Amino acid sequence: MRQPQIIDRSRDQQFMRLALELAAQGAAMGEVPVGAVLVQHGQVIGQGFNCPISGSDPSAHAEMVAIRAAAQTASNYRLPGSTLYVTLEPCSMCAGLIVHSRISRVVYGALEPKAGVVQSQGQFFTQGFLNHRVIFEGGVLAEECGTILSEFFKARRAKA
Repeated sequence: MRQPQIIDRSRDQQFMRLALELAAQGAAMGEVPVGAVLVQHGQVIGQGFNCPISGSDPSAHAEMVAIRAAAQTASNYRLPGSTLYVTLEPCSMCAGLIVHSRISRVVYGALEPKAGVVQSQGQFFTQGFLNHRVIFEGGVLAEECGTILSEFFKARRAKA
């Protein structure tokens, strides 16, 4: 029988703040500011920020970078019992990766109304065909997560 997961809101905010710091690092490199942190047993085992432009890799979303790093740290392509903290609601590519990685929980900040598939479009994690269930929660530090994105795009528009 699966053990219920105890949710510590202050730890959620702590790890989301780390994800926000990573997002700021990406913004400083001209990348869309999204950060992600993967935690297992209270320890950060992977982290990353968006870097598709600098890495010439369309799959280099923050979640992808963090999950790849975590899999290397754990020496396992499955990451049960882990929680992914990401500043923006995941897209379809990242949601699929989350399921395949067997991540237990996803905590995200801001909604992504156009391409987010956890809540905004399609509600991916609730689909009956999936062979793994992901617990999810949105809105953690949503204002801060949304602000870093809107400021980034405002500055980009001002340059254009």
